[in-house]
Amino acid sequence: MNLATILTESAARGGDHVALKLDDAAVTYSQLDGASALMAGLLAEKGISPGDRVGIMLPNVPYFAVCYYGVLRAGGVVVPMNVLLKQREVAFYLRDPDAKLLLAWHGFAEDAQSGAHDAGVDCMLVTPGEFEQLLSTAQPKPEVAETDDSDTAVILYTSGTTGTPKGAELTHANLRRNCEIARDLFGLGSEAVTLGALPLFHSFGQTCGLNATIAGGGTLTLIPRFDPGKALEIIQRDHVTVFEGVPTMYNAILHYPDASSFDTSTLVVCASGGAAMPVELMRGFEEKFGCKVLEGYGLSETSPVASFNHPDRERKPGSIGAPIEGVEMKVVDDDGHDLPAGEVGEIVIRGHNLMKGYWNRADATAEAIRDGWFHTGDMAKVDEDGYFFIVDRKKDMIIRGGYNVYPREIEEVLYEHPAVREVAVVGVPHDELGEEVGAAVALKEGATASPDELREHVKSQVAAYKYPRHVWLVDDLPKGPTGKILKRQIERPRAGD
Repeated sequence: MNLATILTESAARGGDHVALKLDDAAVTYSQLDGASALMAGLLAEKGISPGDRVGIMLPNVPYFAVCYYGVLRAGGVVVPMNVLLKQREVAFYLRDPDAKLLLAWHGFAEDAQSGAHDAGVDCMLVTPGEFEQLLSTAQPKPEVAETDDSDTAVILYTSGTTGTPKGAELTHANLRRNCEIARDLFGLGSEAVTLGALPLFHSFGQTCGLNATIAGGGTLTLIPRFDPGKALEIIQRDHVTVFEGVPTMYNAILHYPDASSFDTSTLVVCASGGAAMPVELMRGFEEKFGCKVLEGYGLSETSPVASFNHPDRERKPGSIGAPIEGVEMKVVDDDGHDLPAGEVGEIVIRGHNLMKGYWNRADATAEAIRDGWFHTGDMAKVDEDGYFFIVDRKKDMIIRGGYNVYPREIEEVLYEHPAVREVAVVGVPHDELGEEVGAAVALKEGATASPDELREHVKSQVAAYKYPRHVWLVDDLPKGPTGKILKRQIERPRAGD
């Protein structure tokens, strides 16, 4: 069944109930249902056919849900995009999936429009007031396009440490089943109020925040840009029952100077993912706010939830819990052999949450999914009770404040600078963000470039969270016998240097 039916079903059950909030603005299920039907009609008038890809580059505002369910309702495929992407990145995210249209927030018009132009794609700006007028001219499509469970609903772009980002094709069945499990896991019924602080273009915010709340008929109260004070204000004002966030958000709220002055007594469940949560942070948060933090694990390729600490079972701090219903996880060695409890190996996953494959990347799909098991690249051990503990990342990916930064992408931009000979982008430990992006650069003989100049070169071409805050010059980068750069041996500056 089409993923959009989670909205139509909830609207049929409780049309007057508030689905989305943004400060004083409230959107009921009937209004969201009607607006998404108009959106589907507008897309049809624009020539969007079932199966066509549509980019959505919107922040956490109600328009995101209108566009998201509108595209699905029309039978289209959503390509969620970070609003911070620059022109060259926008062009790639549209060109690679052969998108037919970009729906972009007016506040990011410059990069959105220029990137869409470079990709030869129409760009429709979403501007409050004007967008409603545009929708009102469309002929609504109340019916939901028929889709097969195996049809692609969303293409989420992700990347390893090599090559360009890959589009994980998630089906209607992948996403519907995963959001239903998240709904049940976090108790997201019609009385639930979820804090929508996670970006909706990201898999965690989209499945566990938007889709799971809509499937349960609850209310999602949105924060377009995370701020700990604002989050606490909304928890108090809207009587939030469920908070979902990455560890850096928990850290910011816990250490907010006036945190104790807010009434957070309605909080029941807090879910953490995106990066490992320090046990001390979990304990501190639970003590201060009197709620239970459940930590889980997943990837874009797994829709995203793969494992979680379940509310009705023993919870083990420091663990990503046990696999969700219908999903299998195990730890294997380099040859794919199962490892006994306590031994460290790579996590592999299979189940209803596993993507169809990478868009137009049969080679990458075959490398990632072997004998039906998805190889995550994450190293972990499992205990006698079946609880998993992440030990390290096989990949060199940097997680900065919950956002994934892929070194190869930043290295490619640095290599475009005429003075750069060699570069290695690595994570630099950071107290608040977890990791900061750093770059060790060796210059060409006779060439000159300052760290500030190199930083500005990258900053102008990639999203703000990606550019290296730390850039340092080296004579040479450490290498192994085959000439491969050994990132482990690179000396990092201390935080604050």
